[in-house]
Formats: sequence, C-alpha cells, structure tokens
Amino acid sequence: MIQKFNYVAPKTLSTALKVLSKNKNAKILAGGTDILPGFHIESRRFVETELLVDIKKISNLHLVREKKDSVEIGACVTFSEIAENEIIRKYFPLLAKAAESVGSVQIRNRATIVGNFVNNAPCADSVPPLLVYDAKIQIQSLNRIKEISLQKFLIKPYSTALKKGEIVTKIILPKPNKNFAGEFYKLGRRRAVAISRISLAVLMNKQNLLIDEIRIASGAVTPIGTRLYELEKFAKGKEANSETFKELAIKLGEKVLEITGLRWSSEYKLPVLQQVFYLLLEKVNEYEN
Repeated sequence: MIQKFNYVAPKTLSTALKVLSKNKNAKILAGGTDILPGFHIESRRFVETELLVDIKKISNLHLVREKKDSVEIGACVTFSEIAENEIIRKYFPLLAKAAESVGSVQIRNRATIVGNFVNNAPCADSVPPLLVYDAKIQIQSLNRIKEISLQKFLIKPYSTALKKGEIVTKIILPKPNKNFAGEFYKLGRRRAVAISRISLAVLMNKQNLLIDEIRIASGAVTPIGTRLYELEKFAKGKEANSETFKELAIKLGEKVLEITGLRWSSEYKLPVLQQVFYLLLEKVNEYEN
C-alpha cells in the first residue's frame, strides 16, 4: 500500500520554493518514475515524505533554449523531448542517444533528465554524456541562485549537493568544439527496457592524428557517474591509434577496480568493460578520419 501524503502543484517557481521552504519533509515531483515506485517498495529514501510538490505545471521549466555559447534545458524536459529536440541532436548527439536508450516509450514520456541525476542512481543513463559535455546545473532557493558543475553536484549513490528548499531549475551545456567526435555506449541485460550494467561516453578531438583533447565518463561501472581525468591526461598528445586505445582500455580497467574494489562480478565485467571501451575509441577514431 502506498503511504499517505499531501500533494500540491504550484504554477510558479516562487510558489514552489515557498512551499518547499516551509515543509522539511516535502519532496519534489516531476516525472515520478523514481519516487512513485519508491513508495510502492517502501524505499527508505521516501518513507518520511509528507508532501509532494509537483513542478510540472511551471511552464518555464519545460523549455530548451539555445543561446550564443550554450544550451539550457529546463528541469521538466522529458527524455522523449530530449531525444527529439533538434537543438540537442545538433550540438549534443550523445545526450540524445542516451535519452533514446532510457526505459520504454512510456517511461521516456514521463521521466525528466534532471530527475535522472537528482536521484543519482549509478545506472543514470544521462550522466556520462552530460559529464563529457561539461554540464553545469542551476539551483534555486528562495534567497539564492547558484551554478555548480554536475560532477561536483553528484556526491555518492543516491546523494547529491541539493539541499532542503532547493530546486534544480535547469541544465546549462556549453556548445562543444565542432572538432569533437564522440559516442555513448550502454549495455543492459537485454536489448530494451533494461537498466544499465555498463555505460560510457567519450568525446575526442584530434590534431594531426594526435589526441588534442579527450573526455571520458563512466556511468554504471562506477558507484556514480564520473569523469576519468587521469585517463584523459594520459591520452593527451598521444597518437590516436590502436596501441594507445589498448593502453587506455587497460588503464580504465585498473581505474574502475581501484574505485570499486574487487567484486564478485569483476572477473567477467572488467574484461568486457575494457573491450567495449577499446571498440568505442576505435569507432570514435573512425568518425574523425
């Protein structure tokens, strides 16, 4: 049986923030694809919830806006809207691809991209592409508006830097250099409606066959989505060829083992991860040639 709770659906952001500031046991509701199943299974994350503040009626949280050097995505934009948006597909194709891979059509029509990382589940499909695109998020409370990088926002599984009384209002994505080529990869236990077991995103920019800049982010293979800066630094200036990619794949396995420790699944998961990553790099390299 679902627990009892009160429900409000304010039409303005200021009203929503006032309600949140007065109710310490309030939760924000957008798509509801996490919190409502959480009620059903009596998740500890939601048992104290007394009030749901539905933000879907706040119209300016549904917008995707292109600016001169960036694109802003409102907090209530769904995965279906991300996957179909021409601005997103033009500048951030890895994000569009990740959005297409989320759950079913029904889930994509409900679930919001912001809800995906505010929940901070290790399997959040939007996180690796957002990290390689250097996403920032805007957080608003009654008294303050601030911006923070997504990487700093994600603290540990199911925990973020979001405080009581705050709402993530938008994602801010700087437009990437046109010379970047990239890929997003997701592996689940089946082809559709699957939770990620391995997810990776890679962006690479070459100059004269050398790796000028590479951005690498992990998803489901690490406890939370993470940029792998050590690997990026190692790759910079090296030739973009199979030998370099093999070295990177080996180092990725070592790094993931360092982060996660030895697990029952490590024996088969790490070799798969390394092979997937190697093939991903080869694929991105072909895009560049």
